Amino acid sequence: MKKKTFLITGCSSGIGLDTARALKDSYHIIATARKEEDVYRLQKEGFEAYKLDVTLSSEIDSVLETILAKHQTLYALFNNAGFGQPGAVEDITKAVLKEQFETNFFGMWELTTKTIKIFRKQGFGRVINHSSVLGLISLRFRGAYNASKYAIEGMNDTLRLELMGTDIYVITINTGPVESDFRKNATKKFFQNLPNFKESIFAQEYEKELLEQKDSSKNDPFTCKSDVVIVNIEHALKSKIPKPRYYNTKATYILGFLKRILSTAWLDRILKKI
Repeated sequence: MKKKTFLITGCSSGIGLDTARALKDSYHIIATARKEEDVYRLQKEGFEAYKLDVTLSSEIDSVLETILAKHQTLYALFNNAGFGQPGAVEDITKAVLKEQFETNFFGMWELTTKTIKIFRKQGFGRVINHSSVLGLISLRFRGAYNASKYAIEGMNDTLRLELMGTDIYVITINTGPVESDFRKNATKKFFQNLPNFKESIFAQEYEKELLEQKDSSKNDPFTCKSDVVIVNIEHALKSKIPKPRYYNTKATYILGFLKRILSTAWLDRILKKI
C-alpha cells in the first residue's frame, strides 16, 4: 500500500527532525530544511529532502511543484519551521520584528495557503501548524515571538471556519518547553540582534535570563522530550476527525488552564514571576 505523503518544515533538528524519524515507517516523509548541509544530512538518512526557506516564495513553489510531480497528491503539512527572538518589546527594532514574522508567520501563511489550494483540488488534506504555549499566554522578553504565535492562533481560528464542511483540517499544536536547540538558537539571535543590550533598562534581567537558559533544560521539570508532541501529531494524522487543537507538555496545560480561570490582572502577576 502506497504511503501517504507528509511534508514537514524545519527538519534540521528538534521536533521537526524527531517527527520525521518517528513517522517515516508510517508515512512518506518529505523533510525540508533551510540549509543545504541539513538537506544533505536528511538525504543521507534516507529521506526525500529539499531545501526550503519558508521566507522565499520561489522555494515554496519549487517544493510543492516537485511533490505534485512525483506523488500527485499531498496528504498533510506540518508547519514546524520557526525560531524565537528574545528581547523586550522596547529594545527590538522594526527590522528584528519583521524578521521574526517573516519566518514564524508570513512563511507559514504562504505555505499554508498554497497547500490549501492543492488540498481543495484533491478534496482532502491536513495542515498542522506549530504554535506554542506562548500563543496562549505571554512572557516578558519574548514579545516578538509571542506576537508571531498569537498571529498564528488568529489565522488558524479563521481558517477552521473558512474550511468548515470540507475534508480539509487545520490543526493547532501548542507546545511548551521541549528538549531541542530552540533556547540555544534564541540566545544566538539575542546577541546578534541586540548587540547593545547592556545599555537597556533590563540589562541585569537579560544577564540573569541568559545565564538561566544555559542549564534550564537539565533540571527543569516542565521540559519534555519531543515524543509528547509526536504522539499528538500522529493522532492528528490518523484520526478521522482530528482535534482542532492539541496541548503538549504540562506547562501548556497549566498555563492554558490559568488563562481560562484567572482575571487578566491575576494572570499577569503570575506570568511576571516566570
